[in-house]
Amino acid sequence: MEDVASINQTGAGIRLPNFCNLGVMSRSLLVTNLFVIAAAFVRAASPEAVLREFLMMAAFCEPILIVSLVALCASRRILHSIGYAASLAVIAGFEILVAWLVSLAGAELLPDQRVMPLAQIVVLTLFVTGSLLAYFDLRARALSPAIAEARIQALQARIRPHFLYNSINAVLSLIRSEPRRAERALEDMADLFRVLMADNRTLTPIAREVELVRQYLAIESIRLGDRLRVTWRIDSMPADALVPPLILQPLVENAVYHGIEPSPDGGEIAIDIGLAKGQLTMTLTNPLPAESRATVGNKMAQANIRERLQLHFDAEARVKYEALDGTYRVSISIPYITAAA
Repeated sequence: MEDVASINQTGAGIRLPNFCNLGVMSRSLLVTNLFVIAAAFVRAASPEAVLREFLMMAAFCEPILIVSLVALCASRRILHSIGYAASLAVIAGFEILVAWLVSLAGAELLPDQRVMPLAQIVVLTLFVTGSLLAYFDLRARALSPAIAEARIQALQARIRPHFLYNSINAVLSLIRSEPRRAERALEDMADLFRVLMADNRTLTPIAREVELVRQYLAIESIRLGDRLRVTWRIDSMPADALVPPLILQPLVENAVYHGIEPSPDGGEIAIDIGLAKGQLTMTLTNPLPAESRATVGNKMAQANIRERLQLHFDAEARVKYEALDGTYRVSISIPYITAAA
């Protein structure tokens, strides 16, 4: 969406982290405490004094960090609306203010502790805040445009050539006998490739992803016929939930290629999508014949999807792949967010 919003929630901007994300919070705590540990070693007069220095500085830094994360999470809409440069200035000013107030409060609670000079507070606060924001910016860049986005686009354009050729041949075989069905198949192919060629960096409603998968399966059913059986369990699916684009279609394509095509009798693909404890859950199950093909392409899709989930949702996303008793299952769990969130 907008430049300021974190890609962890919106799929667009990559600079400011999403301060409501559990992964961002945990990394902020970790990085800040690493700074505190380093400072404790520098300030301690002896090894025995390191722990005391750490506790004293942690007592100053932890309240600042907790208050900051809560406030920045609550104000993400405001930061989102004022632009990136202005939001950085607001964050810097807010952090200095909080640090100064905590320093004053500490002096009131501990009369023997002197108030830290304002200049020192400003320098230390800007250093830690700038380091954290720079870390999150570099992390997002490493996961996104130059590296990950190229792989994402490669996956989006990765529909196997045999699918295109077989689909065209299947449509040609229908033109005389079932012209209306052939027309619908061509429309489905046009929609599918239109999505594949689009700039798919923003999140999309799950209902659109389901429709795309239905179109893909309709094309494959022309060729596979009764060998391809699909069961949808989406009665509890929140249609407005936002997901990374093309999160389901590559998994379904792999299910057809590795699970249905190698079996003379075909098999069933089951797709479950629902809502549980504030999480959108997606589960795809397909047969896994003993003579199934090599899974190099399958692993590439899995790694790419895992990377994309990390890019959009950080530590709040879960993906699990498992093969059990001739069945292959992919389970995905991500936060339930909507365009209005």
